[in-house]
Amino acid sequence: MRLIPPAGINLFQLIYVLIRDYKERTGLEPLNLSLGNPDGVPPAEIRALKAKYAQDPGYDFHTYAEDKNLNRFAEGMVALHGGIDVARYPGLRALPIAGIKTASALIPLACALHLPDKARRASFRVASNLPAYDVIGTWSDSYLGAKRTVWPLASSDNMRLNVARLKAALKKDGADRADLVFVIRPGNPAAVGASAADWKELIGLCLEKKMRLVNDGAYAGLAAAGTHSTLASIAKDHPDLEWLELYSVSKSYNDPGARLGALVGSKDFVEDFALVKGNTDSGPVPGVMAAYGDFFSDEKSAKSALDEIRGLYEKRLAYLIPRLKAAGLRPACATEAGFFTLWHVPASAFGRALPAENRHEAFNRAVITETGIVGVHFSATGADGRPEPLIRYAVCADVLDKSFQARLEAGLARLKPIY
Repeated sequence: MRLIPPAGINLFQLIYVLIRDYKERTGLEPLNLSLGNPDGVPPAEIRALKAKYAQDPGYDFHTYAEDKNLNRFAEGMVALHGGIDVARYPGLRALPIAGIKTASALIPLACALHLPDKARRASFRVASNLPAYDVIGTWSDSYLGAKRTVWPLASSDNMRLNVARLKAALKKDGADRADLVFVIRPGNPAAVGASAADWKELIGLCLEKKMRLVNDGAYAGLAAAGTHSTLASIAKDHPDLEWLELYSVSKSYNDPGARLGALVGSKDFVEDFALVKGNTDSGPVPGVMAAYGDFFSDEKSAKSALDEIRGLYEKRLAYLIPRLKAAGLRPACATEAGFFTLWHVPASAFGRALPAENRHEAFNRAVITETGIVGVHFSATGADGRPEPLIRYAVCADVLDKSFQARLEAGLARLKPIY
């Protein structure tokens, strides 16, 4: 007997079902612009270092990693992605993690949600953005039973962090503050960064209200020059702020299978997290961590490899975005990092009206059925408070392949969106 309703299927599992149905019905491979993880593999230098440490008989490379920081991996990861030297700031600490998704689920517990203070449990609140890849919302609200305030991102703001909207959302929920503010910058599905001014305004509010602040920075390494300031680069100058920022090799180096990342933040917050983590996982695969730590010791080479991967996505985006615009789709925000593009869903497509309810899903299903082009549908809240249906198309497929382009452009020619 099932104890969890099948309605609990997440959005990305649904996309896999739609892809499978298309393949079974047509016998064709879909034009998969839904994939949100790299279609490449890590650079040869990293693969060679992984092989080296896999062969090394050193005990530390094969036992539990726990909180070990082999070859100063965490410092190298933070320097490259966060732009700071952790050793210069005695109030900060960096820690290896076994992936951002797993780490995110633990963060409400690291903020003491679980402690036997009934009043705290009853009032514990997490504020986080929508639309988003909503791991923190699922865990804090659905799984752990915390209160959740949705801090909306709006296309009228170019999906940027608007602190006035956070204040309004808290007020609407009858709350003066949240225990935890969790954001994803650069975002998913809205690949928009944060400016130093954005962070400073949000930090000011977090200090005033004594709120902990966390940023999922999985896409920080793929941000175009000048489009994003890391939280770490600003928060380091605010010793009273309780904060974390998380990074991952998954997106930066085409290595989601490594299950490896790092977080940096205020020492007490990091140590709270480490305590919960110690009862949850035994750390990353140590040989892989050691390989990346070795790789980061040559800062110039590590940055060059990251620049090359970022450059590939930029070339793909330079092809896809103009084609989607030419087909009549309207962008919901700029693409400043990584591989996501986000678009408003039209009122009709292929010469027929789309239903008002769940229009984002209906559009995605129609486009897949008619053309094989697969996206991921999202719903946001517009500046007027009404639902804002959106579709995300990524470039984690070889959109520069000529046969892919021929099918894509033929499909887009049939789209005929009307807003």
